[in-house]
Amino acid sequence: MFYKKEQIIKALSDIIFFPKSNNIIALNMVENIEIKGNIINISIGFPKLDDPAINIVKNASIKAIKDKVDKNAEVNITAVVETKQGSLSGIKNIIAVASGKGGVGKSMVAANLAIALQKSGAKVGLLDADIYGPSIPIMFNLENERPSVIEKNGKTLIVPIKKYGISVLSIGFFVEPEKALIWRGPMASKALNQLFNDTDWGKLDYLIVDLPPGTGDIPLTLVQSYPITGVIVVTTPQQVAISDVRKAANMFQQEQIKIPMLGLIENMSYFTPAELPNNKYYIFGEGTGKQFAESLNIPFLGQIPLVQNISESGDSGSPVTLNNDLPVTKVFIKLAENLKKQTEK
Repeated sequence: MFYKKEQIIKALSDIIFFPKSNNIIALNMVENIEIKGNIINISIGFPKLDDPAINIVKNASIKAIKDKVDKNAEVNITAVVETKQGSLSGIKNIIAVASGKGGVGKSMVAANLAIALQKSGAKVGLLDADIYGPSIPIMFNLENERPSVIEKNGKTLIVPIKKYGISVLSIGFFVEPEKALIWRGPMASKALNQLFNDTDWGKLDYLIVDLPPGTGDIPLTLVQSYPITGVIVVTTPQQVAISDVRKAANMFQQEQIKIPMLGLIENMSYFTPAELPNNKYYIFGEGTGKQFAESLNIPFLGQIPLVQNISESGDSGSPVTLNNDLPVTKVFIKLAENLKKQTEK
């Protein structure tokens, strides 16, 4: 009997990979289908080869093909370590920037880290995945911009907007800035999947992803569905912020998720007046972020001062790291260097 790949794909689209809450076709887990007469050889990619769900998926896949294609088919399923596919195949590192609560400067850190990495010679993309509060369009002065689309291999893809040498994409490009985004979790997760999978990212050394705060659907969808290199968590020195960040860090370290923690960045660590650039006033306490990183057993990437230039530059659509003359720019350059070292490990 002659089988078609479309028949196989349709049968496999009912197989759910429960750790990622979606079917193996939608998750791009099926890496190869080879048909030789009545023999069907299939390679399915998994995050790790000791995943307890492998046998469940393999058995369910064989049964689905025999039930829906041909009961006499000889089906061989091989589990392999997943590889990046589609629009993500040209991206070397996907770095998520997370926080336990809003207001700690997570988006500001993501934006300036992207620029600092680009200054180091890397090809960088920035994805604003903060579905309910996208702020990257403001920080890059792109509020009224809309990305274009292209056709590639029969698929319509979004083209990120190029600004300051960064490939930028945000959900904010597709919604009205003044209106609240009233989406339930599944809708938000679907939108995130489209920003990842339906975008022509090209070749990038780093894709920086600005996550929404907390441990809800969006961070969970991201870490369960995509090959994340690692996560950076951002906090401020106050105990209330650290308490929430601990929950976020613990989520990424759960056994069923287990995403590498590249490090912690402490924002608003100290106040430095413009007229006294060498002075540091630790108004929220000193050494809290470093101690917190040590308690989580993750690297401490560095501190960002509380200075007027940061907020002013972000509001004006020109992130502070673009200005080589400001002392705080050196801070972000150093943070980017520390991030690169952790990524290389």
